[in-house]
Amino acid sequence: MSAEDEDDISVASSDEVDDEEKKDDAEEALVTDLSDSDVCTKYQEASRVVNLALSGLVSRCMPGARVGELCKFGHDVIDAACSKLYKGSSGAPGGGGSAGGGNSNKGGGGNKRIEKGVAFPVCVSVNDVICNRCPLASEETEPLKAGDIVKLDLGVHIDGYISVAAHTLIVPSSPDSTPTDIPDEVGNVAVAAYNAMLVAAASIKAGAKNVDVTKAVQRVASAYGVNPIASVRMHQMKRYVIDGVKEVALKDPTADDLEAGEEKVEECQFEQAEVYAVDVALSTGEGRPRPSGELRTTVYRRNVEAKYRLKVKASRALLGEVDRKFPALPFTLAHFEDERAARMGLTECVAHGLLSPYPVLHERVDARVAHFKCTVLLLPSGTTRVTGLELPTYFVTDKEADEETKALLAELEEVAAKKAKKKAAKKKKNSKK
Repeated sequence: MSAEDEDDISVASSDEVDDEEKKDDAEEALVTDLSDSDVCTKYQEASRVVNLALSGLVSRCMPGARVGELCKFGHDVIDAACSKLYKGSSGAPGGGGSAGGGNSNKGGGGNKRIEKGVAFPVCVSVNDVICNRCPLASEETEPLKAGDIVKLDLGVHIDGYISVAAHTLIVPSSPDSTPTDIPDEVGNVAVAAYNAMLVAAASIKAGAKNVDVTKAVQRVASAYGVNPIASVRMHQMKRYVIDGVKEVALKDPTADDLEAGEEKVEECQFEQAEVYAVDVALSTGEGRPRPSGELRTTVYRRNVEAKYRLKVKASRALLGEVDRKFPALPFTLAHFEDERAARMGLTECVAHGLLSPYPVLHERVDARVAHFKCTVLLLPSGTTRVTGLELPTYFVTDKEADEETKALLAELEEVAAKKAKKKAAKKKKNSKK
């Protein structure tokens, strides 16, 4: 090789370094929190899709409906709604388009590519099953029946900005009927979980600490005579990060919990411009979930920090597809065209930590479980709840919350009433134009 050739290589390498430095500088300059109005808009748009999908699923939870079909319906709603957002080159919402799947639903046209779609697979968990139930199309599932307690859980992202929600309902006997003869313990746990979510959401504000939120949830649960589900966590969410470093536990772990493998959550403080998933699951049982021995785990997340040279061809194929379609956010095996091939590649990927499972968790068979989740934005004006449906009116209880919780709930109702009144007045004014 001549000295001239070496000089050419040296120049090329220098240019590549400059390009990398420019790229790093651009990434550092990119604002990805709520201090940017475009980021706020993307969270709001993702939240609208979440609420739309959740409402659609509630209407489909009827006797005879199957869990797998409900999950597919939810994914179809999310894909269809996301395809209409951020289609153009300006990065603004609006327009139409085709839907992709999972985390790689991209906006078309223009110079800017906007990924959008499922941020957490639609899961439909029935009765003693707590969460993460998203069966494969090939699996046989029992149809829903009147009186079943159903927990819906899902997430959506726009450009990596994630909104999530969960909701609990009882399957009615028919589309035009309302569930009746609900056991007292079911009303207790549902009202407790919903109120605990509201209290937790209001307590997550700039300057507050996670330990205070944990105490508030425990206070609500105690008043209604139910238990927080151990291992359930509220998480900070960032761009393409659904389980952030900052966490909130639903309960302080006991010695038994620690012995069973529970970890104590590190104390942290909330800051303005952060986003949190307020996740509350309560039970009339012990509150100690266990992996299901019968229901297949289908939800996984790529662990980008893990490195291993896979030996099995099916494993390499699976990981390659995951890296292309679901590089950061949770996915379900139901999103793969060839389920059998995907299952074949799982064992090695999970064994070496390349994929992290979200196992199907359940309580004891006679326990009643309620699960509610919402997304909150810590804005300069205060904490704003952007996802989640109202508590179904058929969930009632004769138990009373403690005085501190009562006062906070009354304050939240007053604020909500003022917002509703203001919104109605604005709508009336616009209708006259």
